[in-house]
Amino acid sequence: MNTARWRDAPLVVRLVVSVAVLVFAYGGLVHVVQLLVPTLRPQLALPGWLTVYFVSLTLWDPVAALLLAARRVEGLALGCAVLVTDAAANWYANYVLDPAVGITPGRIGQAVITALAVILVALTPWLGRWFAAAGHPDRP
Repeated sequence: MNTARWRDAPLVVRLVVSVAVLVFAYGGLVHVVQLLVPTLRPQLALPGWLTVYFVSLTLWDPVAALLLAARRVEGLALGCAVLVTDAAANWYANYVLDPAVGITPGRIGQAVITALAVILVALTPWLGRWFAAAGHPDRP
């Protein structure tokens, strides 16, 4: 993170945003690896629209990470949109398309993504105040 952009933010804000950046960087990496390594791809036959969505996360996850690291409020909005839609897409894949019963690795992953989405959405108003603070370098 650019330290000048973050100088006026408290340590807890920096830590929360750093964790979010790592989550999105990890998510982008996971989606790239799933594309490149056939044995790591989801074993379900996914509808085309869902496949396109999951492939698009190879772009949107890193963009969200970069915007958050740059202390751009757009990163908060994109991050929330990515996590909420990713949780919904994984819910559909794991509970509608997957005929398995009970707990599966995909369902555990979906629960984690949902928890991350709830946390980021809940923290966004608080984080947004720091992103839009008067000392922000992008503000006049």
